[in-house]
This record gives sequence, structure tokens and C-alpha cells, in this order.
Amino acid sequence: MRPEDIPIVRNLPLFADMDDQRFDELVEAALLQTFPPQVDLIREGDPADFLYVLVEGAVELYAGHNGRETTMAVIEPTSAFILAAVLNDAVFLMSARTFLPSRIMMIPNEHIRRCFAEDRAFAAAVAAELSKAYRQLVKQHKEIKLRLAAERLANYLLRQSQARGDPTHFKLPAGKGTIAALLGMTPENLSRAFGALSAHGVRVRGGNIHIDDRALLAEFAKPTPLIDAVEEIYERRGVKSIGP
Repeated sequence: MRPEDIPIVRNLPLFADMDDQRFDELVEAALLQTFPPQVDLIREGDPADFLYVLVEGAVELYAGHNGRETTMAVIEPTSAFILAAVLNDAVFLMSARTFLPSRIMMIPNEHIRRCFAEDRAFAAAVAAELSKAYRQLVKQHKEIKLRLAAERLANYLLRQSQARGDPTHFKLPAGKGTIAALLGMTPENLSRAFGALSAHGVRVRGGNIHIDDRALLAEFAKPTPLIDAVEEIYERRGVKSIGP
């Protein structure tokens, strides 16, 4: 790693409080690389040789079976992904590819497991990262099981708007096929859901969303923090962890 990259990595929530000597050992073993979009990083079924930490950009986690493929999550910085497989020295259950130009740190799994066993602060940060991911997964399951398709889409649009500072006009962060998979829909169901939301203050033009009446949309969506709040379990040195 370049010397100028070290403070950036040190400030990430996963590493902020760990012992200096342990951190130096991780840095010595780690690689920090920049990737263009649509680069395959890992494939499901392969052994988890590295922990991946997304520093900049976005990464799509996806899975396939019997000729079908679906998006499982799109993660944003700063997030470690496939952490559970690394700790268990297991195979990947999902594949990953860059969604945007991304800077990613890769740390050999044996270094992660050793630090987890020997550094209490790092172990606590790992536990927080895993619990955050678990709670977000529960929320995603609740949304799919408890909301109709149009309700899922309405709340997704409200979350996207809120993440951008509540504008009434914004561009979708991904293609409609990816969004349909994230929301547990087919592309056809997504199109019908967009059509249904026209009666609740939403207009769509290609990938551009116009929310003409936020209150009307919220009345239909009925957002709740027990499903819609992004897990932000802890902050370290001003950096938030906002993974899936």
C-alpha cells in the first residue's frame, strides 16, 4: 500500500481502534487497488482467501443457480464484505463485482483471523460489523415478506431521496433490473409497481425519478425505522459504516 493510503484505511471503523502493531501487520500484508466497473472480484463457491474492504465506489453482491442470477445487495463505503466466510475459513456464498469505479483493500484471511483472536478492539469492531449486516438482512426479509411490490418500491424511492438530502428529483443508482432483484421482484412487476405509484405522486422517465408529492407517497408507503433505517451501529473518528 502507498504511504498516503494508510491514514485512510486506519480511519475506517473496522480498524480505527485496533492495536497499532496489529494494524501495521495488516497493512504490511494488505493490497489496496483501484478497479473499473464490472470487474469480477470473487465467485461463489471459491474459498475466502481475502477479506475485502470497500473504501470508495460500489460493489454488487450477486448469486446464481440453475441458469438464473440475482442481485443480493449493492454495498457502499465503508464496508467489509464476505466477512463471515473469512472468519469461518469457508467458501463464498455470493459473488462480487464492482458496480462503479472502486478502491478496495484486500487482506489475507489468516491475518484477519489472527487479529480477531488476539486484538479485543478489532474483535469488537468485527462483531459490530456482523451484527449490523445481520440486522439489515432481517429488515430486508421483513420488507419482502410484509410489503406488496408497490409498497416496497415506494419505500425504496423514499430511502434513495433521503440519502441524497431529500430532493424531489433524482436518478436511480442502478438499472431497473438490478433494483427489481434487490426488491424481490421481476422486471415486469417493477414496471407495474412504477405504474401504480403514479397515483401517489411519482413520475418516472427512464432512470429519472420525480416525486411530486412526498407526503402522498409517504402516506402510501408507511415507512418505519424497524424496516427502513440503515444500520449505523457505531462511528469511529467521524466515519460511518453503512454497509448492507
